[in-house]
Amino acid sequence: MVDRILVPFDESEQARTALEHALTTHPDAEVVVLNVIDLMEAGYSAPFDGGLPGYWEEWYEQEEQAAEELLARAQEIADEYDAELETEVVVGRPARSINEYADENDIDQILIGSHGRTGVSRILLGSVAEAVVRRAHCPVTVVR
Repeated sequence: MVDRILVPFDESEQARTALEHALTTHPDAEVVVLNVIDLMEAGYSAPFDGGLPGYWEEWYEQEEQAAEELLARAQEIADEYDAELETEVVVGRPARSINEYADENDIDQILIGSHGRTGVSRILLGSVAEAVVRRAHCPVTVVR
């Protein structure tokens, strides 16, 4: 029986589809929506001169605010299904953070959206869903 489902959630349509799938397929389960703030993204957008004073703090505050707004939108989706969500924000690499959260929080299943990239684009860009599937301790459902 699936009591707790983890749904990694970002701004993608695939994440929305995964959340809707979790809410319709497992209406009695506790659904945890997780957003991961990826510090690597800050590195790609950092100024080349080593960073301006306060850059990292400002970047993190913006990311944290964006994550809270995103999770509020996830709850709006859940409201359409008369469901309450547990929401969490963590900092780290997405695939690793998703699996660590699942390991540490009694998650029975992970339900994750996938962009469905194949070939060279998947190799170059990586696949969070694939990495989660390979390392998860629990069943993982990938929704396209």
